[in-house]
Amino acid sequence: MMLGLALLNACGNAGQINGLSLTTAHKSVSFIKEHLPANQRVEFEVAYWALRAQFKTDGDFLKAIDGKTAGDLIASAKAGFIDGKVSGAKEYAAYPNWEQMIAEQTRIRTEQDRGAIDPHDKKGYPRVDYKMHAM
Repeated sequence: MMLGLALLNACGNAGQINGLSLTTAHKSVSFIKEHLPANQRVEFEVAYWALRAQFKTDGDFLKAIDGKTAGDLIASAKAGFIDGKVSGAKEYAAYPNWEQMIAEQTRIRTEQDRGAIDPHDKKGYPRVDYKMHAM
């Protein structure tokens, strides 16, 4: 009975983070991220990990993100960024504002994605080490 209620509750809040545990939080964050427009995915991911870094315990982090939507999470991370800038946090010193930090993270992610595919690797091209056996 309780499992059924939990499943109904989880299905009804598909756009919200389930902060019951780290596992459910990661699953719901992955689901939300998959359904965001491509231009918002990096910002959402950066916001999630920026908030994660602000809390020392898993419990405090889960309470802070439970029930939040993508917009809520990003707004909380932006507020944390501003507080970090004011307090002189080293990780935010290189960025004049949130938008610049997201632009830089997007640039880095784009470069990583481009580097993941070797342009010289052609499908169907025989590999040298494919049939290595004793002669």
